[in-house]
Amino acid sequence: MTGPWRRPYVLATVTVLYLVWSLLPVLLAVAFSFNSGRSRSTWQGFSLRWFVSDPTRSVWNDDSLHGALTHTLLLGLLTMVVAVPLGVIFALGLDRWRGRLPAGANVLMLLSFVMPEIVLGVGLFYMVTLLQTPFDLGTTAQVVGLVTFQLSYPVVIVRARLLTIGPQYEEAARDLGASALGAIRRVTLPMLAPAIVTSAILVFADVLDDFVIVRYLSSDASTETTSMKIYNTARGAPTPALNAMATLMLLSSFVVIAVGYLVMRRLSRGEPEAAGLGSFAGQV
Repeated sequence: MTGPWRRPYVLATVTVLYLVWSLLPVLLAVAFSFNSGRSRSTWQGFSLRWFVSDPTRSVWNDDSLHGALTHTLLLGLLTMVVAVPLGVIFALGLDRWRGRLPAGANVLMLLSFVMPEIVLGVGLFYMVTLLQTPFDLGTTAQVVGLVTFQLSYPVVIVRARLLTIGPQYEEAARDLGASALGAIRRVTLPMLAPAIVTSAILVFADVLDDFVIVRYLSSDASTETTSMKIYNTARGAPTPALNAMATLMLLSSFVVIAVGYLVMRRLSRGEPEAAGLGSFAGQV
């Protein structure tokens, strides 16, 4: 017989302290984005000046800040649109292909998890600048680099979903007369929808704060992202407009995650174990 269960007060205390330590700097940065003055350390009153009101220095009116924000969202969208379908196709191929060659392809795909991002960024930079690639440094090169780096995420997530589904549903569809492609389109892909949505959210959110790859593959100021802009400006005399831009990026991430969670709940209807917030957070 074991003694009565006791609440893990020590673990709870450590968890709370960790959350406070992690979230407090973010909350302070968000709070000073609403500061009415130029200070980023002294509160001078609430204002939307650095978002829209200031005629020259707000995120909305400063062309460089506005352009960096727009370009970051564009890269996130393009990378998601390209990487997720490729990852789904790759995952389906690896799930069905047997032998040493697919095993080697799987290992190469997983290298992005262990390869330092700076190594990939430098390698892509030299590839674009030294080899005869069909594109130069700029938006296209950034998208190619980000897709290369992000492709493994949808592959891993979709393959994990394929393992839980098993081959029986697709085999049943084939027995009922469906073609190979028809079974994938009508049976497998709908069942993979929660994993596909999760992959899209993860890729989009991860691209928003990428710095190394987009920095090495950037061509000029028009291809600066928010992370590059914050890094380049923070060493000078920055205004709370940088905080405002970071706040907008944080809000974008929350919106994407919230929409993805609602979509996944709808797609996971009938699967109680996969529809909860804890399950979604675990996948993301």
